[in-house]
Amino acid sequence: MILRSDETLDVEVPGAGTMRTHLFRPAVDGRYPGVLLFSEIYQVTAPIRRLAAMLAGQGYVVAVPEVYHEYELAGTVLAYDPAGTDRGNALKFTKPVAAYDADAQAALTALAAHPACSGRLATFGVCLGGHLAYRAALDPRVSAAACFYATDIHSGTLGHGRCDDSLARMAALQGEAMFVWGRQDPHVPYAGREAIRAALEAAGTRYEWHEVNGQHAFLRDEGPRYDPALFLQAMDWTLALFRRNLF
Repeated sequence: MILRSDETLDVEVPGAGTMRTHLFRPAVDGRYPGVLLFSEIYQVTAPIRRLAAMLAGQGYVVAVPEVYHEYELAGTVLAYDPAGTDRGNALKFTKPVAAYDADAQAALTALAAHPACSGRLATFGVCLGGHLAYRAALDPRVSAAACFYATDIHSGTLGHGRCDDSLARMAALQGEAMFVWGRQDPHVPYAGREAIRAALEAAGTRYEWHEVNGQHAFLRDEGPRYDPALFLQAMDWTLALFRRNLF
């Protein structure tokens, strides 16, 4: 499917200014389900753009917001190096959790209103974005959430003050969630994964759970941790999740 991948949408977030959001959608006219895709701490990098294009090519309108829009100029991409990692991690714990939530609500509203969107909504995210995809799915408009190696849910340390309520809010999930973890990921150890799964079970959430022999960021098609075989398997799981819930 031929894509449009050169569009941006500047979304107004109440009290926080404009959030640059990158759009990827089929070039063929029509109305497609929307996917709000949250990036890693590096914002909309080349691997994130390729990931968004891959999903859009399956028949979705994919919107990728710049998660640090209050702190960086529009279009800023942090490098996959020590300086970029330090900056991204610092901002992760500078931005208030309420601001992340406000971004998600504004982006979902803008995506649902896009002329190419059918109004059916899902979320997808990796690393920091996995956590944000989960929190965005607490919005009842979201029918499905694909959360990959989501950091900080188990520890409750997202945002300013490192104090979030994500683990306690599992019962608010109304759609179906999918969580995918790498067993060799040091950011979410076994005990952390068990805490998240226990919370899902206690809440009676509809969820799918996968643990694979992979590193953190195994979906990122740049660098030594990329696992192409796991990438394809993960995309199959994701697309099946979306087909079940968005059509």
